[in-house]
Amino acid sequence: MIPAFDSEAAPQQVRSLFALSSFLIAMFGMLAGSSLLATHARAADVASDANEAAVESADEAGVDKLEVAAVEEVSAAIVADADIATVVVNTRNRLEKLQDVPVSVSVVEGTELTRLIATDMSTITQRAANISWNQGNSRTSSLSIRGIGKQAQTDAQDPSVGIIVDGLAYAYNPLSSFDFTDIEAVEVTRGPQGTLLGKNATLGVLNIRTRRPSFTPDAYYSIALGQNDRVIGIAAGGGPIVADKLAWRGAFSVDKGDGDYSNAYNEDFSYKNKDNVSGRVQFLYTPTDNFDALLKLELQPRHAEFYNGWVFYKPTPATYSDGTPTNLNTDASTRLARRWFRQDTQYSYERDYLNSKHVNLDAQQPLVTSSRGATATLNWRFGEHTLTSVSGYKDFYFQARNDEGTPFDASKNGGGHVEYDQISQELRLSSPVGGAFDYQAGVYFLKTSNDYDSGSGYGSDAGAWFATPTQYDLLDKNSNGRYLMENSLNGLNQKPLQKIRNETAAVFGQTNWHISEPLTLTTGLRFTQENRRNRVSKLVYSNGYGSELNPVQVNGVQLGGFATNSNGRLTDNANSAEQLALADATANKYFGVASYNDLSDEQFRQIAAAKAIRQSQIGVLWNEVEGETFKEVQPTYIISPSYKINEQVTTYLSYQYGEKAGIAQVTNGYSNLAKPEKNSSYEIGIKTALLDNTLTFNADVFLADIDDYQQAVFVLDEYTSNLNPNNPPTYISATGNADKVRTKGVEIDAFYSGIQNTTIRFSGAYNDAYYRKFTNLGQPPEVNLNPVAPPGQPALPALPRYRDVSGQNLPGAAKWTGNVGIDYRLPILNDKELHLSGNYAYTSRYNSDITLSSYGWTKAYGIADAAIGVGTRDGRFEASLIAKNVFDEDQSQVITWNSWIPVPERWLGVVFTGRL
Repeated sequence: MIPAFDSEAAPQQVRSLFALSSFLIAMFGMLAGSSLLATHARAADVASDANEAAVESADEAGVDKLEVAAVEEVSAAIVADADIATVVVNTRNRLEKLQDVPVSVSVVEGTELTRLIATDMSTITQRAANISWNQGNSRTSSLSIRGIGKQAQTDAQDPSVGIIVDGLAYAYNPLSSFDFTDIEAVEVTRGPQGTLLGKNATLGVLNIRTRRPSFTPDAYYSIALGQNDRVIGIAAGGGPIVADKLAWRGAFSVDKGDGDYSNAYNEDFSYKNKDNVSGRVQFLYTPTDNFDALLKLELQPRHAEFYNGWVFYKPTPATYSDGTPTNLNTDASTRLARRWFRQDTQYSYERDYLNSKHVNLDAQQPLVTSSRGATATLNWRFGEHTLTSVSGYKDFYFQARNDEGTPFDASKNGGGHVEYDQISQELRLSSPVGGAFDYQAGVYFLKTSNDYDSGSGYGSDAGAWFATPTQYDLLDKNSNGRYLMENSLNGLNQKPLQKIRNETAAVFGQTNWHISEPLTLTTGLRFTQENRRNRVSKLVYSNGYGSELNPVQVNGVQLGGFATNSNGRLTDNANSAEQLALADATANKYFGVASYNDLSDEQFRQIAAAKAIRQSQIGVLWNEVEGETFKEVQPTYIISPSYKINEQVTTYLSYQYGEKAGIAQVTNGYSNLAKPEKNSSYEIGIKTALLDNTLTFNADVFLADIDDYQQAVFVLDEYTSNLNPNNPPTYISATGNADKVRTKGVEIDAFYSGIQNTTIRFSGAYNDAYYRKFTNLGQPPEVNLNPVAPPGQPALPALPRYRDVSGQNLPGAAKWTGNVGIDYRLPILNDKELHLSGNYAYTSRYNSDITLSSYGWTKAYGIADAAIGVGTRDGRFEASLIAKNVFDEDQSQVITWNSWIPVPERWLGVVFTGRL
């Protein structure tokens, strides 16, 4: 019996339901799942018949263990000359023909990914329509669908594009930053989701299904050796433990090698290196005909990869967009020209900082990440109904220690640190397919915890690096000033800490109303109770060498310094006896003077400069503050009629609506609740099987309106504004809401097998994603915020720090994207086979900068991967040459007015694969 939905009791229900599943694990030993396997049925006639039988069985019995066996038989029988009208998917938790699903879906089979070693999100998404991966590290990367989803990382924010792996929904983007191997299929479903299962998503879902245990023994391996001393090893296999009762499957992968770019400071380390190891084991238990269970355990142990700092620099433009000279006071060219840094005659701005062949960083450390997970899926069949339970746990660890971009001891040990975990429970009831209607309904509970901090650490060169020109000139005059400048930041470490606690409870259902033989109406509804909490503090954790230079307090946080005015003199009647003693000790430490008041005017100013440098990097501090809680019931729904014109052509209409939770957050010590994001999506599509079922051609036209799109905006800085209430309000960049966003376009998915020994997959999209109304995006760097009037003219006012970008395209939203994949297999030498595989992914130009800078436009580019090889027709052994980025495309993925990040360089290797 499904427990009653009670939003207030959701946390207890999560614990209770997870405990129930744990008890069942103990009772039955091994658990299995009902998430279905999906594959392109490029099979011979026997395989095609088996696939049709699987669909018919699913229609008759609903979701049950027969699906696993049926689809695996099809997968094992895949050959090139297939009747592709029988492609089956699991988009709606049932085995269904792709052509019968009234929604925009792309399917990529696992064998295609395996041939070209497409194991990460970047390469996987290059093979589906209108989905893209946004460049970042293992914490900051994100997915976009239909041009929407690129955003500055906010750890308290939900993903816009949902990710489901083997039935478990990921509630945190970084969980998808690891390699995926031994994949059965990948599906991309577009538009708001959530009326069928798991966690809701406003833009769509990427669903990955790995291969499940089978009672047929199976094992395969793959070993790749290539450039940069890279080794990629993958092994997977399994079979029965107890005949017809207990089966297992394990998968293991390792990917190690150097990166494309060396670090001149320490050539033992290179950037974009690989250091991945992962393991997964699954046990399938089928004690009776009406129960099956699956337990999956997975581990990605801590590994270290160099990604942060993989940025190349170019000279900052000499003028702003209005033609006035650029303020270069904080530019690297100005800082590196200082005597302090010119002492190192082996390093220069032009030769080293602007070098595009390598980086030169002293303090950059690798990103350390890891993850563990467990999923327990149970299916009970009673009568013609199936009850499914999915219990899941997933965690994520991340540590970054960043550098400022030079070999000098300026920034060190700063960067993000994440310790995240989630626990979820889903119960879902499925009716038999057919009759007047069929349905699925369920409840879902999720609890997440995320402790995130992002510190800033400083070394002995930091004072000289972060000083303004005036401060630097004053302090670099003599050894006393240089001592002050060194100690101003050396060893200082401050960081904000977020304690993010989120709870979700939902009830959902979807029904197919079979109005007539050709006409079906699909309706779905979901209500989600969201409870988002966040406690945030920002404090100094290490004072380093210059604690005496601290301010007295910042925003109520006591730092123990002594009070001075802007010229460095003691503030009258503002210091205690202890503070006066500290001031005297400071004068003695830096100048050998017993009394602070005996310092010279220049010495006062030098102390004032050192204190100002320190305070500028300490910034705003605050003791722990709880942001305003977001607590709301949010709806998701779908209405979609579909009409089957004949067995080869189906048309459909769809209206989908979904909401993403608001964000509980704190900005400079004040609560800054971001509103929920709301998406209304409209779609009209057609699905066809043509040319004697050798061509699948699906197309749709879509339009989506999003209100309160969550992204970086300029908001009121209450702290700074309150410091100077007589001045105009101050604004700061933070995560907030863009009023209105629209995306519209056309999507195409096609698959063709009408040429002997050849299959071709093609997808493409035209996409126009733009702001309908957005009036407070931060100004791009080329805008002069403090314009200077011509001689003799009245002074010009400062420009606002934000602007209206209504009508402009969103960052990262290319208007044209497409990819084509080809697989050719030619029988030779009796039992051998020559094969050629390739994939080409194209994207038109787009603006990669979150502020929509005029310098942020990338050029159009395409990435081609290819493999050619020979092997036995039964798959026992195969050897291939593989090339990724065949044409060595060197365009920028991300570009600003003075930096850029290139696409990964061409990589060549040889791959040996086989089956046992």
